[in-house]
Amino acid sequence: MISRSPSSPEENEPVHQVSAASNPSLPDLPGTNSQDPLAPGELLSTNAMSDSHVKTPEAQNATRRESPSLTLPHQPASSPDSLIPVRMLNEFTYCPRLGYLEFVQGEWAENIETMQGTFGHRHVDKPDRKKFASPASKSRSSKTKVDAQDTSDEKIHARSITLSSEQEGIVAKLDVLEIDGTRVTPVDYKRGYVPEIPAGAYDPERVQICAQGLILRENGYDCSEGVIYYISSKRRVTIPFDDELITLTRRQISQFKTTAASGNCPPPLEDSPKCPRCSLVGICLPDETNLFLHQLQQNTTPSADTKECLDNEQESKTQLRPIVRVGLRKLLPAKHNALPLYVQNQGAIIGKSGERITIKVKGEEIASVRLLDVSQVCVYGNVMFSAQAISELTSRGIPICHLSYGGWFHSLTSGLVHKNVELRIHQYAIAANPDSSLKIARQLIAGKIKNCRTLLRRHLAESKHPVLKQLAEYYRRARIAGSAETLLGLEGMAAKEYFSELFKLFPSHPDFRVSDRNRRPPRDPVNAVLSFVYSLLTKELTVTLQAVGFDPMLGVFHCPRYGRPSLALDLAEEFRPLIADSVTLMAFNNGEVGPDSFIQRAGAVTMTDAGRRSVIAAFERRLETEITHPIFGYKVCYRRILEVQARLLARHMLGELSTYPNFLTR
Repeated sequence: MISRSPSSPEENEPVHQVSAASNPSLPDLPGTNSQDPLAPGELLSTNAMSDSHVKTPEAQNATRRESPSLTLPHQPASSPDSLIPVRMLNEFTYCPRLGYLEFVQGEWAENIETMQGTFGHRHVDKPDRKKFASPASKSRSSKTKVDAQDTSDEKIHARSITLSSEQEGIVAKLDVLEIDGTRVTPVDYKRGYVPEIPAGAYDPERVQICAQGLILRENGYDCSEGVIYYISSKRRVTIPFDDELITLTRRQISQFKTTAASGNCPPPLEDSPKCPRCSLVGICLPDETNLFLHQLQQNTTPSADTKECLDNEQESKTQLRPIVRVGLRKLLPAKHNALPLYVQNQGAIIGKSGERITIKVKGEEIASVRLLDVSQVCVYGNVMFSAQAISELTSRGIPICHLSYGGWFHSLTSGLVHKNVELRIHQYAIAANPDSSLKIARQLIAGKIKNCRTLLRRHLAESKHPVLKQLAEYYRRARIAGSAETLLGLEGMAAKEYFSELFKLFPSHPDFRVSDRNRRPPRDPVNAVLSFVYSLLTKELTVTLQAVGFDPMLGVFHCPRYGRPSLALDLAEEFRPLIADSVTLMAFNNGEVGPDSFIQRAGAVTMTDAGRRSVIAAFERRLETEITHPIFGYKVCYRRILEVQARLLARHMLGELSTYPNFLTR
């Protein structure tokens, strides 16, 4: 069986496409020029991992999370002698946070503007073989009267030249270099049109071309001006290197070095028109991050454009739900265009033909999908890949999820798609710090209990059912649990109460009778589907967390264990009732699975190919379901919510947010 998107993931499969970050692009926006050799800040990794986690109580009245108390060597995000690519300097001048995300954290993502910029550079990005001498060699040749042709007045146009300046601390790849003897003029290509402003170009572009001029001067050339060529206008704009521009450029270099070395990501821009067209907007989350920062700073009654959300049950008397801001800009697309590809035909061979992925069985092509439409490839059992297919998938950042025939997620093939060592250093430190780990774990487990209660409240006929009151009490206690052991006990008691009522909501078919939660192996059809969907959810989050920059194997609540994606299991907790349990309930109640969808052997129950296909389809439909985000107020699908929550967790671990904002439905 081969299915794509709304029709199949498996037991622990991660689903996500990893694009890092990119530049914004208005007519003069940065990020559409040729790529300088990146030199992300050198981060020293540490083995600050612990075999246990969350075991110590944490101060509840802390208003801002400080760095974990684990002793770590001071590690600047960028070493002082690191050369800054002038393209990154462009980004920093445009938006300091953008420059930090790309240079220090190694983020990158494409959008239409960055792809247009790459296309516009298709010629100048190809180095030519023209030879020209350096000013020093020309001086020597003039004395010895050698290479007289080199000292002629003939102009030379060289493409894609990489030069650096140790004194200024920058490096650049010049699109075009116009050489006339020892006098040179750098030409930088930009997509878009010439801006109608007196300077002829915006500061990010002026700083970038001036930085190239400073590099050329240090290398002995006479360079007094640069040229910006706007591709859409087909016009050249000359930028003179006056004292004012040189001072601005050197100031930006100094500020960038200081910011990069500090290890603190600059705050997002406030309601800036630069954000909507920035390809890093889904990574930066400017409005979402600012919303939480404002709540922390103000800590007052919401203004007219906000409202308090109170739960209408017992805990509403003491607990405030997160503030929802009305009119928060929707900068994220509601859904991903690319979707997972699932293959469970035994003996199938996955290959590549042009820009398409092909699936063949016994030499006959049974399906093909555009690479552009694939976010991940999930294979069950004995499915083979060609070397060309693996190379193309990994180079595009498309992970390959390997599962057993029964759905056990056991391995992941991916390229080196993320370089965010900074985030992992903080993750390891937090995992080794019981207080910091417990703080996050409390939010995750409290969110799980609250969402379990919400699911039951929507389906139980009795609005005052005792289980709702009991779960509300467990939710309250989980939020103030003083140790990991206490939290684990509360989770277990809440799960017992929850499943005892959840199982009553399934059809009263003799083959579907279930009394308790069981697994390894499941002994009834309901538990078989639950285990399978939990595995699918864990797979989704494993890929998502890896895309964001986490190490999925080290969590804050689930103890580290060989081969177990503990952090993915942690983040899955609050989504189990909303996604996995809901999918299982719908699959049975809608008749998508029936008695003939299962095989029973020696007291264990597993699914047939057709049954697994139906459950995968239901799971994918659920991930593509759009809901109104309870905090941000815009519509977004569950698959995107998984990514947003992972990025909010990263913001908390990096110190931007004081607490991890768990996901609670209304």
